[in-house]
Formats: sequence, structure tokens, C-alpha cells
Amino acid sequence: MFNTTAWNRLRYSCYAPLYDTVVERAFRQPRRRALAQVTWRPGMQVLLVGAGTGLDLPWLPKDIELHATDLSPAMVRRTQARADAMARDVECRVMDAQSLDYPDEYFDVVIMHLIVAVMPNPAQGLQEAYRVLKPGGQLCVMDKFQADDHPAGAGRRALNALTSALATDITRQARPLLEDAGFIIHADQPVMMGTLFRALLAFKPS
Repeated sequence: MFNTTAWNRLRYSCYAPLYDTVVERAFRQPRRRALAQVTWRPGMQVLLVGAGTGLDLPWLPKDIELHATDLSPAMVRRTQARADAMARDVECRVMDAQSLDYPDEYFDVVIMHLIVAVMPNPAQGLQEAYRVLKPGGQLCVMDKFQADDHPAGAGRRALNALTSALATDITRQARPLLEDAGFIIHADQPVMMGTLFRALLAFKPS
């Protein structure tokens, strides 16, 4: 099985120099639409999990306390460089999304863009997001998902053996993952390539 933490750290370190070229323009509007679903307030404590090169930064309010993490040190360096260029105060740290080094109930918002379909164990990653969110906190997810009403067929599962090694899992279902972690889904909208990419906003119950 190629989808492991060590493999993801290695491959995303290799992808880092080309990541913006491949991803920035294609996902600009999906990121913006996903973040527009969040109810923002000044002074919020916000965690950007799997920050990559920091492509979400332009769409985030400036009056928040922002933390950004990624498994790849190369990605974290690029996020920090982007934050510095934008004159934004962002705490950037190398960290596994499945084992967050933050206290319980610290954040008002957790953002997980293009990471739920990448983590080796998405259920554990979402449990960590749930743990660090305050009661009533918001989870903003944008990723590619299999339809919730039926599992992936044999052809898609076979293709997934390749895509999960090189880029991403294409068989994961959004609603079962979020609801099993304890979240209440408030919004769910397609944002790219028909219904393949979706933006969901969920809450941790108060």
C-alpha cells in the first residue's frame, strides 16, 4: 500500500516546486467558494490543515489568529514564504494531520482543503479536527469525493490503486466520513468537475 504518511511526506516534498503551477489556477474559485461558506468573526483562531504552499491565504480574513500545518517541510517553507510576502502573521509548522499537536477545543475554524482524500486514515484526521475544535466550531472541507449514496464500483476501485499512490484517493465518501467523526453537516455544494469536487461546511455540536 503506497498511501502512507512516509510516502506522502516524500512525494509532496517532491511536488512542492511545481505545486503552484499545477494547482493554483484550477482550484482558485473552489477554494474561494468553500471559504465563503464559513461564518467569520474578528479574532477567530483558525487552523489550516494540509496547507500545502498556502494557496488559501488570499481568501482568508486578515483579522484572525492563523495556524498552518503540513506534513512536508518543503510545503511549510513555501507557506511561510507566501505569508511573509503577504505581510501576514501565520504560525507555520510541520505536522501530521492525523496527530495534531494542539490542545483540545482550541480552534474556532478548521480548514481541510484537498487533504481528506490524501490522508492514509481520514477518519483519524477528522477525529483530530473534531478534537481541536471548540464546541460549535466550524469545519471547512473541499475535496474530491465518491457519491455518498453508493460505494465506488470495481473500475473506480481499480483505478484508485494508481491514483492513491500518485495523488489522491477517489473512493472516499464525504458525508459518512464527517458524520462518523461527529460533525453536523450544514452545507454541501459541488464546486468543480460536476459533482466530483465538493465544498462542505460542518459544525462540532455545541
